[in-house]
Amino acid sequence: MKTAIQFFRVGAFALLVGFAAAQIAAVSPASAQQAPNPTAQSVKEDQLLNALKPGASVSGRITIPDQNAGTLIQPQGQTWRAFHQSTLPVIGAVAVIGTIALLAVFFFVRGRVKIDGGFSGRTVTRFGGFDRFVHWVTASTFIVLALSGLNLTFGKSLIAPLFGEAAFASLAGYGKIAHNYLAFPFMAGVALMFIIWAKDNVPNKLDLDWIKAGGGLFVKGAHPPAKRFNAGQKGIFWIVVIGGLVMSVSGWHLLFPFSDGHFVSEQQFWVNVHGVLSMVFIAVMLAHAYIGSVGMEGAFDAMAAGEVDENWAKEHHSLWLEEQKQLGAKTPPRAVPAE
Repeated sequence: MKTAIQFFRVGAFALLVGFAAAQIAAVSPASAQQAPNPTAQSVKEDQLLNALKPGASVSGRITIPDQNAGTLIQPQGQTWRAFHQSTLPVIGAVAVIGTIALLAVFFFVRGRVKIDGGFSGRTVTRFGGFDRFVHWVTASTFIVLALSGLNLTFGKSLIAPLFGEAAFASLAGYGKIAHNYLAFPFMAGVALMFIIWAKDNVPNKLDLDWIKAGGGLFVKGAHPPAKRFNAGQKGIFWIVVIGGLVMSVSGWHLLFPFSDGHFVSEQQFWVNVHGVLSMVFIAVMLAHAYIGSVGMEGAFDAMAAGEVDENWAKEHHSLWLEEQKQLGAKTPPRAVPAE
């Protein structure tokens, strides 16, 4: 009897062990497949990005109308970030610092472009009050836009180490506000410039002669004839108008991102256009500001007071001066009351 009971116990134990082993065998493979290995089997970020086709992205399911919010991974974003952190600062440094260096060399070699005949003491009206108002509104807003934009590109590497992260953050914050709001008067100024000056900036054959002569900037006394605006001024005008238009369009996408249904890649495109063009724009305006102030004697008076010396006009805009004299001769003198 005791032998039978022991045999039954051994058999029951063996049956229990076999059942448990079967359950473990059935569960273990599935568990091994489902349990992730955080070190050897998990997908690395580089592997996921390399698996994506160019232009593709990883998106999740969302319930809000803005489908752009569902983008989880966009590989082009890393290229875009590298461009703004590495390539754009190089472009800006070459454009801005290079222009300043060239202007410095030109100043020390050529010196200030003086009026050959000296000041005559007689003046002629060059720009009216409204013309100067439009110019200075556009110029002043552009200066703030340029400085705030340069701070975003170079401030982290230049301002932050010198004045601290807090100072850079405050400057960037206030600069962003100024940049956003002053963009509108700048765009209005560019539009008004086109309206009031486009008719005098149409290229003509005289511009080729002016370019061949270097505008008289390199050889003393060699001033080619020009009307109200010479070829150099016309070039600046069209750079401002066309460049200002592209800057406005790209800046609009920055002010109102995704407002017209653009995807992330299109937004990045406009940011790149805005950044590169702004560096070229700043370089051109530095040259314009130089020649219109310290670079040429008597030039600043045109936008400061609206009047220029007659000898300056004769040397740099001789045909325009003749037109003004003819208009003045045809205008009857105003009646002066007897005393």
